[in-house]
Amino acid sequence: MERTLSIIKPDGVQRGLIGEVIQHLEKNGLKIIAAKMIHMTGREAEGFYDVHREKPFFSSLTAFMTSGPCVVMVLEGENAISRYRDLMGATNYKEAAEGTIRREFATDIEKNVVHGSDALETAVFEIGYFFSQLEIVL
Repeated sequence: MERTLSIIKPDGVQRGLIGEVIQHLEKNGLKIIAAKMIHMTGREAEGFYDVHREKPFFSSLTAFMTSGPCVVMVLEGENAISRYRDLMGATNYKEAAEGTIRREFATDIEKNVVHGSDALETAVFEIGYFFSQLEIVL
């Protein structure tokens, strides 16, 4: 079993898409083993997205991610990382496959509703960033 982090971004929460996203997860065999709603501070967003610090979109990304509450979740399942990435769809929602979360719900490349870990090492860091072991239900 593999674990990955999922974030329903502020645009998804604001637009009332939490249930829709969770429905996609559950229909595709991804089990939610931890979940909570948070409102990231600037420092938290900068720490989480530190790998992008030198990229031109860093400031707008961290500003967006602090603009409202998010739902962070730990997902578990066989090949959870790749399965969730496939389910999310391409970062650019216009290039995302039909039936993916981003194709159905995103409104632009930044306001693309969801985030997911891109590799095992990233998942370990990201899950640990938001959750203690006590918060993860086995």
